[in-house]
Order: sequence, then structure tokens, then C-alpha cells
Amino acid sequence: MIKEANTRLADLFSLTGWSKGELARLVNRQAAAMGHPQLATDTSRVRRWIETGESPREPVPKVLAALFTERLGRVVTIEDLGFDRHRHAGKKQAGDGLPWPPERTAAVLTEFTGMDLMLNRRGLVGAGAALTAGSALSSAMYDWLHTDPALVADAPVIDNPLHADPAAYDRYEAAPVGSQEIEALERSVEVFRAWDAARGGGLQRKAVVGQLNEVGGMLAYHHQDHLQRRLWGVAANLAVLAGWMSHDVGLEPTAQKYFVIAAHAAREGGDRPRAGEALSRAARQMVHIGRPDDALDLMKLAKSGSGEQALPRTRAMLHTIEAWAQASMGRGQAMRRTLGEAEELFVSDRGDVPPPSWMQMFDEADLHGMQALAYRTLAEHDPSAAAQAQMHAKHALELRVSGRDRSKIFDYISLASACFIANDPEQADRYARMALLTIGSTSSHRTWDRLRAMYRLTGRYADYTTIQELRSEIESALPPVPRNRSTQV
Repeated sequence: MIKEANTRLADLFSLTGWSKGELARLVNRQAAAMGHPQLATDTSRVRRWIETGESPREPVPKVLAALFTERLGRVVTIEDLGFDRHRHAGKKQAGDGLPWPPERTAAVLTEFTGMDLMLNRRGLVGAGAALTAGSALSSAMYDWLHTDPALVADAPVIDNPLHADPAAYDRYEAAPVGSQEIEALERSVEVFRAWDAARGGGLQRKAVVGQLNEVGGMLAYHHQDHLQRRLWGVAANLAVLAGWMSHDVGLEPTAQKYFVIAAHAAREGGDRPRAGEALSRAARQMVHIGRPDDALDLMKLAKSGSGEQALPRTRAMLHTIEAWAQASMGRGQAMRRTLGEAEELFVSDRGDVPPPSWMQMFDEADLHGMQALAYRTLAEHDPSAAAQAQMHAKHALELRVSGRDRSKIFDYISLASACFIANDPEQADRYARMALLTIGSTSSHRTWDRLRAMYRLTGRYADYTTIQELRSEIESALPPVPRNRSTQV
């Protein structure tokens, strides 16, 4: 039997610049620091891991994950290294981005957040490697998401239902929790969500990741069915927030992993609409970084995977994201049709069924804000769309409630950009300055990305005195462009 090379490990190893002997010495040193002084790895063993696909025993995978995480400045999990702690003979492994079956979500969640926190503590967080393509991600998730949710109530009652290996990740000493503790966790999600909407993802991202890490530890215990489902719901909400905050500050691969974890957690809790919404976040991320075709792949999955439980308002929100992707590709007719469907769905929601907490941020102002963004994006291909962008942006601003500062900045930038495209620099200057008034108080890189896109539009008016001054102010407000960062807004 010919053994296959571990290509995942080989690819990551090539990025480190280490020799095989150096990695062996680092493994021994790190293992000793982690309480395993008896470990003795050598060059030949490292070669077998890479060239023949040999899987080392614990704690080596955990040690390797920590070493690669610190070296590369991004979270590297055991699965990223090509090791599967719970491999079952004859079972096909999932594709890129989904190397674990649903029952391992808590273990992956806790390991990933632990590594993320380690990078934060050491100041090593970086952009990392390329994102998984939307088509590859959606094909890997399609069959999984379309099966009936494996609710905790249907799972066998065993001492450790998730088979989480405590040696494989670093978690605090968790204990079973009751309804009061879960209520407190649910309230904390609302606090984090409100902070993100007001100030952006940078300031509270670490706190959200830490809270998610603790919830992962709690999920290692088997609670009563209704409590376990609520815990999975908290995990899904926190993972979406962690992903959105990571995306907001430019940590794109990290964000995508959190969105996938959120979809897994939501499904474990039996909440298919939440799983679909988590994937729609990944789609919005794809449009933002200039990959609308991948976004459309993800939106097909998000819409169909949400199931019949999704409320009309939820489906309306999904349609607006799809329309933005279509606008990015210059598909004006398809975009207008999709936005029309979104409006119909939104007004058809009678409100007799209260929306879930994660949908309460999508109100009429958000509907207009997304329409403004779609039309403003389409205006790059068809300038006649700029008038519709202005109309929707103004409606959004009229409806925005307090505490939605980041959304207001986006609205002003959409409005100013549309005015520039419509050859109205005086109005554009006015709205651009409104955005500049508060953009410095947020920690959102996405607002800066949109501001850069608007700055590009000012070039044709650079001989106007007021626009010259505006360009100088924008240049002063913008931080340097991070390396390897690409956007299309």
C-alpha cells in the first residue's frame, strides 16, 4: 500500500522557512513547555509526517498547530495541518474549510478560538492565506446542510456526546450550566451586537472570541435537550459576531472559518435559518473582497439551506445580498428583479411571528441601505443607477435609529459616491464630509475600504477647490492600505 503525502502540512511547512530538523527541535521544545518533556521528535519523523502522511500521536498535533499559528500569524488548526483526530476508516473527509463532521463542532470551535486568542495576546494576528472559494465551500456544505438537523435531542445520551478530546485544545475548566447562566450569555450577545453596530468590530472582537471559547467548553457537557439547543444558539450567534468582527477589521480567512463554525453550531441547535444567515455573511464578505461569483454560489446555498422556517423578512435580507453580488457583476436587470422580490418579501412579513434576535438589526433602514449599496455598485457599470442609489440612501438615513453609527457612515458614503457618479460634486462633497465626521470613532476597516472607493471617484473633480480639500481630508483620515488586501465595493 502506497502512502500519500500530507499536502496540507507540506504547503504550510513551505511557508514557514523551517528545515525539517528545525521543526523537530521546535516541537520538542514546545512540547516540553506544554508539560511533555518526554517527547523526542527527529528529522526522519518530520519527513514521514510530510512525505508519507504519517499522523503523529497526541500531543504532537496540538504542538504543531501552536507552532504554525505563531509562525504564520494566523490561526492554524489541527485539521488545517491535515491531521484528523477522530478519523473513521472508510469515511470520506469533507472538502476544504469543512474537515469535521457536525459532532465535532465544539472541539473545533474551542481549538480555533483558543488559537485566535493566542495570536491576539502576542500581537501576531495577520491576514493569513487565501480564502476558500465560494463554490468549493458551498459544494462541501450542500449535502450536510440539506439533511435534517441532528438535534441534540436525537443524539444518544453518553458521557461525552461530542467526543471532544481535552488534550487536543486548551479550554478552561467548564462546568454544566443552567437556564440563568444561558440567559446571561444570551444577553451578552445582545450587548456585543449593539457595540459592533455602533463602533465596529475591532474593539470588542477579542471579548467575543473569548466568550465563544468558554461556550465551546460548556458544550463539552451533555445538558438537558432544551438547554443544549440554547447553548448551540449562543455559540452560533457568537461565532457569527466573531466572524463579522473579523471581517470588519480585515481578518478575512479567520472570518470565513467563524462563519462556517456558526453554520455548524446553528444546525446542531436545529436552527436552519440561522445557518443560512451565517453563510450569507460569508457571501457579503466575498462581494466586499471582489468575488461576487463566489458570493452567488454561497447565496444559493444560504437561501435553500434556510428551509421553510425562514421568515419573509429573513428571505428579504438574503435577497438584498444576492442583489449586491449581481450589481458587482453589472447584472442590472437581475439586480432590479431581486431587489423587487426583497421589497415584496419585506412588506409581506405581518410581524405576527417575532423575528429572532439576530434578525432584529435588519429593519426598513437596512433594507434601503442595502438597496442603496446595490444601486451605487451598479452605477459603476451603469451611471443611470446613481439616482436610485441616492434615493435609497436618503431613505435609509431618515430611518436610522441611534446606535447604528457604522451603518450611517456607509449610507453617507453610498450617497456621496452616487453623487460623484451622477456628476454632482457639490452634493457629494457635503455627504462625504458627513461620513468623515464620525468615521474616526469606529474601528471598522470596511468603512475605510468604502471611503477609499469613494476617494477614487473624486479624481475627475480634483481641480475643484472644495474637492481638493476633501481629498486632503480623506487622505489624512485613511490609514495605510494593509498588504494583500483587495476590495471591491
